[in-house]
Amino acid sequence: MEPENQDMLAEAPQDGTAAAPPAHEAAALDPFALPPHMREPNPLRWIFMGPQGLRAGWSVAIFIAVLLLLGRALSFVMHKIRPSSSGNDFTPGGALISEFLAFLLILAAAWIVALIERRSVMDYNLSGPRRPYFFFSGFLTGFAALSALVGALMWGGWLHFGPVALSGPKIFEYAAMWGLAFLFVGFVEEGSMRCFLLSTLTRGLNFWWALGLIGAICLDLAIRAKGNGVWGVYAIALMGLGPCLWLHLRRSPGAGFWQAAWVTSTFFGFGHTSNGGENWIGIFAAAAIGFVFCVSVRVTGSAWWAIGCHAAWDWAETYFYGTADSGFVAKGHFLSTTTGGNPLWSGGTDGPEGSLLVIGVILLLLVVLLVLYGGKKRAVPISVPALQHALE
Repeated sequence: MEPENQDMLAEAPQDGTAAAPPAHEAAALDPFALPPHMREPNPLRWIFMGPQGLRAGWSVAIFIAVLLLLGRALSFVMHKIRPSSSGNDFTPGGALISEFLAFLLILAAAWIVALIERRSVMDYNLSGPRRPYFFFSGFLTGFAALSALVGALMWGGWLHFGPVALSGPKIFEYAAMWGLAFLFVGFVEEGSMRCFLLSTLTRGLNFWWALGLIGAICLDLAIRAKGNGVWGVYAIALMGLGPCLWLHLRRSPGAGFWQAAWVTSTFFGFGHTSNGGENWIGIFAAAAIGFVFCVSVRVTGSAWWAIGCHAAWDWAETYFYGTADSGFVAKGHFLSTTTGGNPLWSGGTDGPEGSLLVIGVILLLLVVLLVLYGGKKRAVPISVPALQHALE
């Protein structure tokens, strides 16, 4: 036997498996291997870059900074155009304009961050399969869920219907205007929470960072907020603590997603504390349904179901049934309603979302979502940097 062959035999493992190539050959075969000049430790690069590109914290910081900068510029321009404009009237025209402008701000901020990260805006939980199907499925489910809540309130004597408030072409005119307004509401709120933030935090959030963010939210409420249902935020924060800690201790591969869902759902409830007429049930309901929307991203592979469900819920509540929505009663609603009885059950000034019955409807919504889509394994879209990290 030739010496070369003897050396190869000596290097081969004794269990019958193929010999591993030398380290320099393995690096040459790896298509994702970094060039030699990039393999040297670089503290500055480590601060800004992680295994999946720009670190999540910097992405969120840039997103918020761009939103604030563009928002202030837009407010300045709008004030110059209409210095006496007031945001107190909940009208379809005013809502449509404000939500459309908010949508443009969210889209611009996400596009700038995506450009820096060398991603597409669609990578933020928008590129899943069967997008039109999930959007319309979510829309029908949202309308049905809100209708079930209204029906339960009427059956219990806490909600009473009055005469139809609109007639003739006005029915369709206001239906279309409110429909577009709440479609943009779905894009804005789901686009910021279940698209950008959920996607970004999932790839860069551990339990201790999540706990710190939740603690900061609760501390801000304890210092600054008075009334308006802050206990709803505390409740959802405490409910997520145990499960997220358990996933962290088990080192579950999916822990990052659920920790991101905990943070974004709590923050979603926190955002509703600024609404007038809210109670703790309404705040808790907003955070809880935010968590359901996170689950929908997990089981459908995108945020399109959540966008449709969110838009339909608000449209049915505000326009079709004419009830209060987070403490606001709209102008130009189809049906008219009045509440009566104990506010704990009727919702009071908060509307149906402030009733204890909403918790049962949200649980039912979660069950329906899991029954319809939970058994089908759908992967949340993975970006190219994530795929590269997985193959290293």
